[in-house]
Amino acid sequence: MDRKLLKPKRIWMKNDPDLDERWLHEQIKEDPSFLGLGDLDFRDSERTQPTGGRLDLLLVDPNSLTRYEVELQLGAVDESHLIRTIEYWDIERRRYPQYEHVAVIVAEDVTTRFLNVIHLIHRSVPLVAVQLQLLEVDEALLLVPTVIVKPLPLGVEEEDEGEITDRAYWEQKTSPEAMSILDELIKKIRHIEPRATPNYTKNYVGLTIDGVVRNFARFVQKSESCHAHFKIRQTDEISEWLAGTKLKSLAYQRHYNEYRIRIHQSDLTESHDALMRLITMAHGQFGRPD
Repeated sequence: MDRKLLKPKRIWMKNDPDLDERWLHEQIKEDPSFLGLGDLDFRDSERTQPTGGRLDLLLVDPNSLTRYEVELQLGAVDESHLIRTIEYWDIERRRYPQYEHVAVIVAEDVTTRFLNVIHLIHRSVPLVAVQLQLLEVDEALLLVPTVIVKPLPLGVEEEDEGEITDRAYWEQKTSPEAMSILDELIKKIRHIEPRATPNYTKNYVGLTIDGVVRNFARFVQKSESCHAHFKIRQTDEISEWLAGTKLKSLAYQRHYNEYRIRIHQSDLTESHDALMRLITMAHGQFGRPD
């Protein structure tokens, strides 16, 4: 079969009065797959920020509920758009800590200079850079995304467990109040799983059942609180329920399947039922023998 080979012509949207940023905004809003980041859903646009600016697009992964804060720029990426992207990402993640957040800068050209800067920022911020070209092929327009920088994948739990320690290590590292919170949480866990015992490692306190590591919950003691990680698959229903409790949720860790909660002493009594529900769900999903 003879097939005609067409030579595409690149169109710079920045120089075309009919293909402005509003036009690009509407195309991505209608079909977020144009960005090359997978099957994302549109959630909001022109989202007003407390600083006075507006976030171009808010997209959501329907499976993980990860939120993508997207800034669009015609032409080459510049300092102001890059700073704005990170600023809006930071605002959104602090406003909605129960979700994971990814900053996305989209431009027609990601120059070598800014690519180096983006790689440096990428070490501490989940930042995606997409170079989005518009091509004309046989009088049809084609948006071609190139994802240049992707978020760094998080390691698996076994990689960061660290060396085994003991209770004395954590007693020296944190406060008596934090250790008291840990003890009370272990008591609650034993109401659901009587065989559970704390497993002290350098990075966190996990759990064992009959001598076998079974981290359906794990804990990191802070100065006056405890960060509890409950291994539960994320769903809209659970996230919405948790947002309605008095518990302070932190960002969901999708790679670990963990809901993270900052727990103070008062939460142990005031939010007892909510904590027991979290423990029960985590144990049911990840605490039973394989």
